[in-house]
Amino acid sequence: MLNKQGFDLWANDYDQTVQVNAENDLYPFAGYKTILNTIFNEVMQKKKSTVLDIGFGTGILTTKLYEHGHRLDGVDFSTQMIAIAQAKMPNAQLIEWDFTNDLPSNVHSKKYDSIVSTYALHHLTDREKISFIQYLLPFLSETGKIFIGDIAFLTRDDLDLCREKNISYWDDDEFYFAFNELYSALKDVCLCEFHPISHCGAVIIISNK
Repeated sequence: MLNKQGFDLWANDYDQTVQVNAENDLYPFAGYKTILNTIFNEVMQKKKSTVLDIGFGTGILTTKLYEHGHRLDGVDFSTQMIAIAQAKMPNAQLIEWDFTNDLPSNVHSKKYDSIVSTYALHHLTDREKISFIQYLLPFLSETGKIFIGDIAFLTRDDLDLCREKNISYWDDDEFYFAFNELYSALKDVCLCEFHPISHCGAVIIISNK
């Protein structure tokens, strides 16, 4: 698993690396563009909405929303990726922050129509993901939703099968979603939907009951 320094070093080549991987339908970024477009289209259902992007990286998704008039806040722990994203979105509030330490005080009083996170939450353990999602729910507006685009599978068996097929470059320091386990943990707390996009990627949509 890359640390802050690793992501800083990767920043300038990140978009190209992801694109090559996605175009060849390879783990871990198979379906990447479709996942981002799916979330984009969902957020676009409300004009000029408030959006929080957790782990926005170089701002591929966030920039599209920014250009369409949405009000953007974002957190990421990579100084270099923030610099790239901020140049695209000069009026967005982009904060250098490790979201494993919850969220910065700047956003604590805000409500968001959409909270998005793409290819970031797999850095949390399964237990941490459940706790973090519960932590995020109060930040949603009345009709707000959380959109997670990530390496995700319907079941643990599906995850294990993908691991076997990609064992030579599988990252055992990352923790991918097994949706049925997430659903079981959160079903009494919030509404959860699973939308598979590729053999290793999906969109998960979460909202308050």
